[in-house]
Amino acid sequence: MDEKILKIKDLHAGIEGEEILHGIDLAVAPGETHVLMGPNGAGKSTLGNVIMGNPAYKALSGSIFFDGEDIVSLSADERSRRGLFLSFQNPLEVPGLSMEAFLRGAVRERTGKAVKIFAFRKKIEEICKLLDMDPSYVERDLNVGFSGGEKKKAEIFQLLMLEPKLAILDETDSGLDVDAVRTVSKGIDHYLQNGGALLIITHSTRILDALKVDATHILVNGRIVKDGDGSLVEEINRGGYAQYVTEG
Repeated sequence: MDEKILKIKDLHAGIEGEEILHGIDLAVAPGETHVLMGPNGAGKSTLGNVIMGNPAYKALSGSIFFDGEDIVSLSADERSRRGLFLSFQNPLEVPGLSMEAFLRGAVRERTGKAVKIFAFRKKIEEICKLLDMDPSYVERDLNVGFSGGEKKKAEIFQLLMLEPKLAILDETDSGLDVDAVRTVSKGIDHYLQNGGALLIITHSTRILDALKVDATHILVNGRIVKDGDGSLVEEINRGGYAQYVTEG
């Protein structure tokens, strides 16, 4: 039995006819935390979007197996129902749709079952407490008027409500102050303690301080040029990405 929740083999992918990813190999096991780092324009967000099934991005060749199933032909919503989750660098504002209503619909679609209101609201209260948020937060229109930090908290809120098997967090720590990073990290740690697997796409390493990193991958010019454990993050901190550019 394959123990990997995500297994990518020789993936070539891109957008609008341009190939951006050139032969990506990546495997994540349940419960693991993987970090994908690299300079701007390396293809990190492209990889996240291709895994999630964003229709603007195309897998040109290679395979993506999730929980033992080839998902290349599946739509984004089908992948979400199977337990994939992608946070956004810049979450969209949705006027007229409260965060609670959005979460209720998302949970129903994720589980395929009717939402039990009492249990649903109890879980909302628990997550508000964990993320140090006022419960009235979920009554607001989704992301409308939210600060950058509030939008990132809303993404983590969704993560904890949906309980996916694998979460891809794209620049979740971008634009956050120190206190907000700690709060977001607390939510991520809670997700991991409950058995989730994680792929963190990031430029900085602040969000990694409170997490145990199982594997680090450096992406340069659409290719993973180096794999390592958590110590590779410190290597990047010391020498930056220039040391890897000639390898891409």
